[in-house]
Amino acid sequence: MARFNARVTKVWATSPVRSTGRALRTHQGGTGAERDPRSELFLLAVANFVSQQTFSETGDNRDNRFTTLVRRLAVEDPQWTADHLLGWLRGAGNMRTASIVGAAEYVKARLDASATAGPTNRQVIDSVLRRADEPGELLGYWTSQYGRNVPKPVKRGIADAVARLYNGKSLLKYDTASKGYRFGDILNLVHASPDPGKPWQGSLFQYALDRRHNPDTAEPPASNRTLTAHRALMAVPVSERRAVITAPDGSARLAEAGMTWEALAGWLQGPMDAAAWEAVIPSMGAMALIRNLRNFDGAGVSDEVAAQVAAEISDPEVVAKSRQFPFRYLAAYQHAPSLRWSYALERALGHSLANVPALSGRTLILVDRSGSMWARLSDRSELNRADAAAIFGTAVAMRAAGADLVQFGTTNSPVKFRTGESVLKVLERFGDLGGTNTTEAVRKHYNKHDRVLIVTDEQAAYSHHGDPAEQVPAHIPVYTWNLAGYRAGHAPSGTANRHTFGGLSDAAFRMVPLLERGRDADWPWN
Repeated sequence: MARFNARVTKVWATSPVRSTGRALRTHQGGTGAERDPRSELFLLAVANFVSQQTFSETGDNRDNRFTTLVRRLAVEDPQWTADHLLGWLRGAGNMRTASIVGAAEYVKARLDASATAGPTNRQVIDSVLRRADEPGELLGYWTSQYGRNVPKPVKRGIADAVARLYNGKSLLKYDTASKGYRFGDILNLVHASPDPGKPWQGSLFQYALDRRHNPDTAEPPASNRTLTAHRALMAVPVSERRAVITAPDGSARLAEAGMTWEALAGWLQGPMDAAAWEAVIPSMGAMALIRNLRNFDGAGVSDEVAAQVAAEISDPEVVAKSRQFPFRYLAAYQHAPSLRWSYALERALGHSLANVPALSGRTLILVDRSGSMWARLSDRSELNRADAAAIFGTAVAMRAAGADLVQFGTTNSPVKFRTGESVLKVLERFGDLGGTNTTEAVRKHYNKHDRVLIVTDEQAAYSHHGDPAEQVPAHIPVYTWNLAGYRAGHAPSGTANRHTFGGLSDAAFRMVPLLERGRDADWPWN
């Protein structure tokens, strides 16, 4: 009996997003595949900007689906939901709103169910609050949904975060009159105590309370250089303020006082001209620089300063530290009017895609350019899913040993490219192709490729030939990147050689080589 000394048959690994076997309909009428709750929640979380409308689903419906799934899994699978999904979303996933809403709903569900197993509610609240404005965001969400009677675990988790996050600079940046919950309100509500390891924090907390309740007499603690420098700047007469920013030490004074670019115009009580921008640019972060390239051009910022900005935003270490999604650089490229930013943004985009693997063999890459893909990524973004998908598809194609890049909708066509060519220039060759005939695109262009990659929202139209993955031999891997998080997938996943991943990040594409080496491409936090 040959139990051990036998010829080994290759066993393909599986992806974490799995189908239940139950058939659904896509929003375009095609045959879809239902996913298990963890898979559905993961895909929705990475694609969902909370309260954002998509082409085929209202913001309210998406939010309800998200909160229902979180609340269910908070009770059924708290370890996975809290330690893994929510922790990853706010950390490596860099998705603030989804993680904050998810943590609030996690705690509410567990309080309602009197559940005690798994991470504590206090720990979960604290874990998703990473920036000093986020305690107020979480309180704002909780009170809008469940009233002002905030449970103790929520208060204690917020209090823990406050002790970590509040300092002089964060007070100046985020404790503004536009906020529903000021720092002082939060300190009163959650009874936060200063961190014992930060002796200066007690006086800071008192100042935050005074700013809120007695703003005319509030005095910053003398020990806090940022707050005292800011007070000194505010005391400068309006008629003398422009002279401050044009002085040799103007940039240094603004930085020392924690003056943000958002606050500078109000302080000057005048326009943000070239001198104002050039004074504050040295203290601006990478994302703030990228967001303001058009403003720099409009104000007439000098070529010398522009060159410094370009060098900063395209520095590989700065790109890595900023953790911005690649489509942010595409949005900046599309909306900055001057060519002096083009090369820097192309380099920055390339750095943000540094981990896209170089795939061996022949790869068919299909990019969805149907009508539903032209929905914006969020209400605050001008970028759409179609262009985000095209950027990633092109990046993978250009790094592959051999690739056919195809755009599809109602019709389909190849997209020409050259290795080493500008990714942003290749994007100009993509069009708007109407409906979503994914199956026909696969049938037409699959030709003994070693793998198929489809970047899409999965809302495929019906085809009598079957789902897109059925058009490819069973031993050939088919990888789907879902950009929208709709409930129904365009094909089953989680079985041999049929894999679905959520969102678009270079980390997701690293799963392909792992799968093809016979390893499970588990959740991104494993």
